[in-house]
Amino acid sequence: MPRPPRTDAVIPISVVRLDRRVEERVLQVIRSGVIAQGPMVAEFEERFSELADVSHAIAVNNGTTALVAAMQAHGLGPGDEVITSPFTFAATLNAILETGASVRFSDIRVEDFGLDAKSVNVRTTAATRAVVPVHLYGQSVDLGPIVQICNDRGLALIEDAAQAHGATYGGKSVGSFGTGCFSFYATKNLTSGEGGVITTNDDELAARLRILRNQGMRARYEYVVAGHNYRMTDLQAAVVIPQIDEYPGQLSRRRAHAAGLTERLDDIPGLVLPKEMPGRTHVWHQYTVLLPENADREDFVGSLLGSGVTAGVYYPRLVHEYEPYQRDARVVVEPTPVASDVSRRCVSLPVHPYLTDDDLDVIAGAVKKALKS
Repeated sequence: MPRPPRTDAVIPISVVRLDRRVEERVLQVIRSGVIAQGPMVAEFEERFSELADVSHAIAVNNGTTALVAAMQAHGLGPGDEVITSPFTFAATLNAILETGASVRFSDIRVEDFGLDAKSVNVRTTAATRAVVPVHLYGQSVDLGPIVQICNDRGLALIEDAAQAHGATYGGKSVGSFGTGCFSFYATKNLTSGEGGVITTNDDELAARLRILRNQGMRARYEYVVAGHNYRMTDLQAAVVIPQIDEYPGQLSRRRAHAAGLTERLDDIPGLVLPKEMPGRTHVWHQYTVLLPENADREDFVGSLLGSGVTAGVYYPRLVHEYEPYQRDARVVVEPTPVASDVSRRCVSLPVHPYLTDDDLDVIAGAVKKALKS
């Protein structure tokens, strides 16, 4: 059973700190009288397109919307099938179902928690129209073979990069291989509280996305499709823009903390530590370990909390195992043994930029204590 927390400070799994520059930007928006989508959103789009090294970044109101709009812009709908990972947040699945398409799950690779191209190849059918790899915890999936499958079969590649701002594969940013979808939820590496961005190098796709997010209008009262209100506000953009300037330093601290945890934990038998794969850059949204086979995860997390360390379980079950999806005929479930094993053993430890060396010592000590108890 979970143990009561210490009475002194607890190390949180994530920390959000916004400085005076954010306050000044927000006040600038409030005083301008333009608080809906306006010049601040346009500046944010320009800044993020530079970060992701793409031609277009289209801001929307959240990461789930980014996925939905991207799929709609690619024309996905009833009768189409989308392949994705069962080891993901429900937003990935919800977005696919919102388009009316069906979902088929491929297994993942334990090395990076991302889609296994071999499984994708086997699961692709005549109805498949898109593949949605999920760049989990801040590291890209093994994109090369997945891109090849999409090119060979004429499939849309829609990258769920909600946790991977600035991650790269082969020197290219995630979100630039296909249509990228990013989240700026409160706990993400870059945050606007709520918010999302779609990235693309396709001019026509970008134009469709800008129309879709704005009630289907090309210009004011010029309706060309049935659209939606997916717009980001200038207030949201004002929160995130200053963080982009600080992001390289934040990533440096996250990488240092990940290296520090690995150095402190690499002698524990049976504990599988995360690692940055060759040819990729990991932005360490989470530091996720796999517990030894015989460990009880509930007891482990409870023990950590008793030692003053908060841990997260992302994700405790495969997404299709929840009751609402079990009743939906569009959710096609086949065996994914690696994903099943990972969901049973995964635990994320604090790796946020505001840790100290003493915090890293406490985290490592708590992990060792929990696995000995």
